[in-house]
Amino acid sequence: MTKLDRLIAELCPDGVEFVPLSNIAVISNGKDHKSLQDGDIPVYGSGGIMRYANQCIYNKESVLIPRKGSIGNIFFMDSPFWTVDTIFYTKINNERIKPKFFYYYLLTQHLEDLNIAGGVPSLTKTVLDKVGIPLPPLPIQREIVRILDNFTELTAELTAELTARKKQYEFYRDELLTFRDDVPMMMLGDISSSISTGVTPLAGNPEYYSGGHIPWLRTQEVRFIDIWDAEMKVTDRALTETSLKWIPVNCVIVAISGATAGRVGINKIPMTTNQHCCCFEIDKKKALYRYVFHCLAKSNVNLLKLKQGARGDLNAGMIKRFTIPLPRLAEQERIVSILDRFDALTTDISNGLPAEIAARQKQYEYYRDKLLTFKPLSA
Repeated sequence: MTKLDRLIAELCPDGVEFVPLSNIAVISNGKDHKSLQDGDIPVYGSGGIMRYANQCIYNKESVLIPRKGSIGNIFFMDSPFWTVDTIFYTKINNERIKPKFFYYYLLTQHLEDLNIAGGVPSLTKTVLDKVGIPLPPLPIQREIVRILDNFTELTAELTAELTARKKQYEFYRDELLTFRDDVPMMMLGDISSSISTGVTPLAGNPEYYSGGHIPWLRTQEVRFIDIWDAEMKVTDRALTETSLKWIPVNCVIVAISGATAGRVGINKIPMTTNQHCCCFEIDKKKALYRYVFHCLAKSNVNLLKLKQGARGDLNAGMIKRFTIPLPRLAEQERIVSILDRFDALTTDISNGLPAEIAARQKQYEYYRDKLLTFKPLSA
């Protein structure tokens, strides 16, 4: 029997009391921040920290609950803060409930399901005040918080490790891909055996999408990673009735549209793409496709300098003329072997740090939901 089991058996064997949120916390409105001077106190909106100011709206432990927008974003605060009018803050009765316990419990309640608006998601005090909150004895609350804090601290440590490894990867990538003048520069078009962009089948035609099985890649899915599938699928009819074409495995794909422009990926399965993906099949006699991928990832800033127009787009012609250093294939292979190890550690969703973080997050959510499920006290 765990310590928590013993506490429950001793202090609330028959269940716990549930009360309306209004019984244990006062929901308060945020205020405009524009008149505040700069400082070191975080100013929160529904999306998170907006800026830092010189004044606080509240300086005790609190749970911040979005009023509009990203209403699933809940924040726990244990230092002074300011909130704007898109997010509520709470004044919590510490004698009845531990603020961190209150925070963890609200995370299990999927407050986004309480949305009352048809447009921008919204919550109101009236709705939130009625949310039922369990009140186990304080020793039980403290033990649950201790357990869940251990999970979140482990995830934070892994996330910090991932950040450090990404910096290490970028350092070695920049070092390894910086050459002397005797290494020739080659245009991407000259080391490619084929270059193509995709197409968007008519969106209003369900026969091109409904029941589709052919992966159709969009630019938002190009994120400096290997691409093993596409979120959207199209039908065989879309392939035969439009100019949509298959691209072979291991193309270097460059996003060329707006906010996504300059991002790079590699498709690990045959697929089709939209018109904002520029796909380069690299001539393996001249270059390794993974070497080209690492070069373009390093050169992302330089690619972005080519953007034109109101949306900041690239085009196939620009990227075809973009130059990268091209050492001999043996040197490319050496560089790729080093950088791929770092890349796998920082991006692999099945074996690397991202996979471990995802597993820990699922474990945390499982135990959080389990620990915070209580039998209501019998009347």
